[in-house]
Amino acid sequence: MTTTSPRRAGMMMLAAAAASVSTMAIAQQNGMQDPNIIVEGEVVPDTSAMTKGPEVKGIITARKGDKMKITADDGTSTVVFFNDATTVKASTGLFGSKKLTTQNLLNGLPVTVKTMQAGEALLASQITFRNGDFKTAKMIRNGTAQGFAEQTAATAALKGRMGDIDKYNIKATTNVYFDTGKYALTPQAKAELCQAASMAGGTENALMLVVGYTDSVGDEEYNQTLSEKRAASVINYLQQQCRWAPYRMLTPAGMAESDPAADNSTPEGKAQNRRVAVNVLVSKAIDGF
Repeated sequence: MTTTSPRRAGMMMLAAAAASVSTMAIAQQNGMQDPNIIVEGEVVPDTSAMTKGPEVKGIITARKGDKMKITADDGTSTVVFFNDATTVKASTGLFGSKKLTTQNLLNGLPVTVKTMQAGEALLASQITFRNGDFKTAKMIRNGTAQGFAEQTAATAALKGRMGDIDKYNIKATTNVYFDTGKYALTPQAKAELCQAASMAGGTENALMLVVGYTDSVGDEEYNQTLSEKRAASVINYLQQQCRWAPYRMLTPAGMAESDPAADNSTPEGKAQNRRVAVNVLVSKAIDGF
């Protein structure tokens, strides 16, 4: 039997305590490597314990570090993390795409995100968007481009006062409706769009956000394309016929059959869902709150 003197036992306890303090110091120095460190109230996902998560669609309204906020048309926001393994792709045409990086994720860009989930935390496995939307978001961010050449000064002035999209107040919404499978504007829709543009023009610094939708008829890919065509029809008419300035138009979005306005199980409900929402926005900083 081995015995230890009180003095030797005390020295051993001090050594153990010193080792513990040293280990804690190393852990603190390496804190950025620890996926469980809480930063600003959020926990970076532990990828080893993740399962397939929901698909998130919306517009990037904020981005910081390794996470971004995606805001849906109904105003709900979802925070999604991304890392070096996240695939970023831009659609360049029929069945074509090109691989990009997370540096291309700009505020105002409509995206579709496939996620992995651990608890409430979501990690993006794939992020896709249209190349045309990326070009528009880049133009808005830079405040100058060929399409805005005549409005460079006005664009720059607005850009300096614009925050993320979730920092806007919705002042008015006009819905225009479409026949099944169609994206052509009806005479009534054309009249309503110019009326909305005229009213919005009386609000200083007002911007427009156009979002297209479909009913539940058709597959997801078809409805996504149809909703984008409907949004494009509205934007073209607003700019070409109603004389709404391009620099006062935020990046449009096609949301397919998401966020239905009514029950898709009835003909009346489907008719209400075949729509484009034209939202008139004013920055909260300008609007006073």
